[in-house]
Amino acid sequence: MTTAHDVVVLAGGAARRLGGSDKPGVRIGGRTLLDRVLAACPDAGRTVVVGDPRPTLRPVRWTREDPPGGGPTAALGAGVRETGADVLLVLSADLPFLDGTTVRDLLTALDEDPRADAALLTDAGGRDQPLVAAYRSGPLRRALDGLARDHGALAHLPLRHLTALLRPVRVPAGPLASFDCDTWEDIATARARIREHGTVLDEWITAVKDELGIDLAVDTGVLLDLARDAAHGVARPAAPLTTFLVGYAAARADGGPEAVAEAARKAAALAQRWAAEQDEAG
Repeated sequence: MTTAHDVVVLAGGAARRLGGSDKPGVRIGGRTLLDRVLAACPDAGRTVVVGDPRPTLRPVRWTREDPPGGGPTAALGAGVRETGADVLLVLSADLPFLDGTTVRDLLTALDEDPRADAALLTDAGGRDQPLVAAYRSGPLRRALDGLARDHGALAHLPLRHLTALLRPVRVPAGPLASFDCDTWEDIATARARIREHGTVLDEWITAVKDELGIDLAVDTGVLLDLARDAAHGVARPAAPLTTFLVGYAAARADGGPEAVAEAARKAAALAQRWAAEQDEAG
């Protein structure tokens, strides 16, 4: 069971190395960087985004640091004020490969170490990533309040001043979980990676589901097998038409994964019967 939590996403940086472009709005695989990060934490009780409001695929609560552009520590302070959970995920909005597994690993690591104030992701070089982390809200709020008292404000304070006041447990990152997009070269790398053979279909299906507002586990293997059977047993144009009809039939049933699987099974059996008749005729 996932630990109850809120999430704060920092999306208000100046993106100087992108020439001041709207970095959270840059698209990787047809989805904005911000939406890709939001998709990794669907179980959050409250989602707060610190930055200028923009369209997102799911509802969020918007806020802004004071002054705008005051840096990540000030932005974090503004976001934390809008939350209410005892555990907070804190994420930057430029993580194209963040996924639910990494989020669960952070929450689990914090839950399993009662002495820890935070679970910080560490990159391949062993560097802490305080903007890919889970925090206990009590110690985090106290640390932020202490910094504000000592320095007069949180604006332009380095995040290391904050993490130095907390007891962390560290979670090693997967191969891509900590990859962030700071430059146009990083963005080009991310766009190339999602088109690699082993991931392109999953990326495409996820993008289509987000675009259409569909929350459904799709067994791509079943649908690809069906498309192959229809193309080989009937005619190539039958493949997309058949998969469309399977989706329509599933929607008219209960619309769940089982309905998709059952409709695909029936259509595949029909395609195989067509192929068998052709073999007999040959």
